[in-house]
Amino acid sequence: MDRRHKANQLRKNKKDMVLTEKRRLGSRDGPPHLAAVVSLHAAVDAGAITKLLRGECAGGVVHLERCVSGVSDSFGLILPRFKQRFTFLNQSTADVHSLLDVAKIADSLVFVLDSTEGWDSYGEYCLSCLFAQGLPSHALVCQGVSDLPVKKRVESRRALSKITEVRFPDARLFPLDSEQDTTLLLRHLGSQRQRKLGFRSRRSHLLAQNVTFTPNSPAEGAGGGNTGLGTLCVSGYVRGRPLRVDRLVHISGHGDFQLSQIDAPSDPLPLNLTAARPVKPGKGGDIDMLDGGEDDAPVRVLMKADPSCRESLQAEAEVDPMDGEQTWPTETELLEAEEARKNKRVMKVPKGTSDYQATWIVDDNDEEDGDLDEESSDDDGDDMMDEAMEGDDDENNSQDPGSCCASDEEEDEEEEEVCSTERAGADQRYDEHMDEAAEEEGLKRYREARSNEMFPDEVDTPLNAAARIRFQRYRGLKSFRSSPWDPMENLPLNYSRIFQFQSFERTRNRVLAEAAAEEEGAMDGWYVTLHIVDVPFSVMESVQSGKPLVLVSLLPYEQKMSVMHVLVRRHPSNMEPIKSKEELVFHCGFRRFRASPIFSQHTSADKHKMERFLRPDAPTVVSVYAPITFPPAGILLFKQRNDGIQDLVATGSLLSCDPQRVVLKRIVLSGHPFKINRRSAVVRYMFFNRDDIMWFKPVELRTKWGRRGHIKEALGTHGHMKCVFDNQLRSQDTVLMNLYKRVYPRWTYDPYVPLPLPWVKRECNVEMDDSDME
Repeated sequence: MDRRHKANQLRKNKKDMVLTEKRRLGSRDGPPHLAAVVSLHAAVDAGAITKLLRGECAGGVVHLERCVSGVSDSFGLILPRFKQRFTFLNQSTADVHSLLDVAKIADSLVFVLDSTEGWDSYGEYCLSCLFAQGLPSHALVCQGVSDLPVKKRVESRRALSKITEVRFPDARLFPLDSEQDTTLLLRHLGSQRQRKLGFRSRRSHLLAQNVTFTPNSPAEGAGGGNTGLGTLCVSGYVRGRPLRVDRLVHISGHGDFQLSQIDAPSDPLPLNLTAARPVKPGKGGDIDMLDGGEDDAPVRVLMKADPSCRESLQAEAEVDPMDGEQTWPTETELLEAEEARKNKRVMKVPKGTSDYQATWIVDDNDEEDGDLDEESSDDDGDDMMDEAMEGDDDENNSQDPGSCCASDEEEDEEEEEVCSTERAGADQRYDEHMDEAAEEEGLKRYREARSNEMFPDEVDTPLNAAARIRFQRYRGLKSFRSSPWDPMENLPLNYSRIFQFQSFERTRNRVLAEAAAEEEGAMDGWYVTLHIVDVPFSVMESVQSGKPLVLVSLLPYEQKMSVMHVLVRRHPSNMEPIKSKEELVFHCGFRRFRASPIFSQHTSADKHKMERFLRPDAPTVVSVYAPITFPPAGILLFKQRNDGIQDLVATGSLLSCDPQRVVLKRIVLSGHPFKINRRSAVVRYMFFNRDDIMWFKPVELRTKWGRRGHIKEALGTHGHMKCVFDNQLRSQDTVLMNLYKRVYPRWTYDPYVPLPLPWVKRECNVEMDDSDME
């Protein structure tokens, strides 16, 4: 009974919480319901929809015109009958980036469809972007149904519903030709279930409704004027989580900035038209009164930033270039090295013993007299070695170990000279039977015949350069899956500028849990003014050009640079090849930036093969230097063409933040079997000198038909080599050698601000006049 009662209480609390959150939106205690009107067809006019919504439908009162900064066709609507308030804006689809920014923060989207076709090709393109980013609650409307004959209205609506059910299987279609239809639409928008988008529900965000810019004075360190920095005052309704003054804010397309204070002016869209609702102070926020003008109400200062507690704008780690320099050893280190040299024990070991094998030889004196010091051990070392070795006489006991080692070195040098002389003679005899002109002509014919049949990642060995120099950064792997690769080896200089978590998942869970439990700051639904310091004037120019301004409060560590990995799929509409390290435009959550990523395969191994191009048939991991963002977050990749139009390349989601993810680039060197024996073959055209063959001798070989082998020896001085395989080769087979090196993205991160483009309807033969461009 207790367990059943507890489950009922939890179910009831959750239901009450959902109902309270649903009723807050658009009510007196919450922000106005933000709805964006979006046209999906070139033949429909979204302005007619907003004009109809401005009418006296459902007893609505238009209380505020142009209530969204940068959007001329926007207004605030109060419905006393429903006890709700709305903010409508007509968002043009000409600028896809502005459309996506508004969709990130809008509560509902009103899609305007054509009564016969639904949407055109460019409307399909916009829907693809919106679905990939995360679609909020929406409604479908169309006009012109009442103009049809009565007998054809049902048939027209049925045909349009069949078109829309591909994208919106459960959506209801609203005809919008009268005030009664408008009332039904407003009732639906106010009561429909709100979709939660993960990247915005965990952060506080705000759509600018009033923006002012004050240049910094010369005494504050800025040059002043339109080209310098200044303080940007942005007013709007707080949405999502509470907004804290000590957190950084991100302006989409412009970068990260700090807050100096948060004010609480009067609500411009009060549900009670007689008086504006005062804003209650937040916990830990001091309230000061600032006198306004004669006609202005006094402004409350909710919070002021404490410089000691405010988060830093530092995005990169501070690097001292002298940290890695080699310094001269100190006197203490020199004395320690001299003592170690004096106390070094010289052991007499059998000829041919390596240094590694010599370390495992233990003297009997060490086992019996372990408590004696090093000097006594060195004195008796020769005697104990003589007892252990059979066949040594008394003269050998008194022989100097240094002279013995010297004689062994001389013998080794003599043997090497004899071997090199014999090898040179063998190479000369082999080269006498080789026709160099025929060899060059055969290489030319071989490469021409294989020019259209080359394996993926196959490269030609250069003729005028040594392969061991050209491919010195590459190495061979016995097994790509199980061979070790140290992720901290030979890191580039850019890795000293980034940050790394010991456990990204643990940090993410902790940060999101702390953000969900926060109750300090400007609460959801408050109308506030944010004072953002050191903002460039280009932000104000963007607002003046007609672009909406979207702000979001960043979570801890989200201003730091690191290596981010996103999982994407190629968009079906894009057919052009996308090369690795090509500059792309990223939409990652609320961020928008340019970067040059690398592509790799999505596997569960500790090493991942780099892809030279974005594959159309499989998911691909995109790695890029970018600010840290905690998932979930939608990802969109765009490529800008020469004419300024941007194509949607790929869509996906944020994967992780891991600088130690190893991405390996593979190259394949190929050779041709010249003479084939039962288990061996002479291979040519892979290398062109003896030193290269000896350099790559430890690397395993494979063939097109599945044979495996290794290089046994070099033949001559022109690149012929004898190779041994696990089975006999075929004459049409090709010998391959795989080499790998680790690759990293390019550091080209830059917050992206799209340039104002003309009205473009892609693949739509519709001419737009000046009124449509407005």
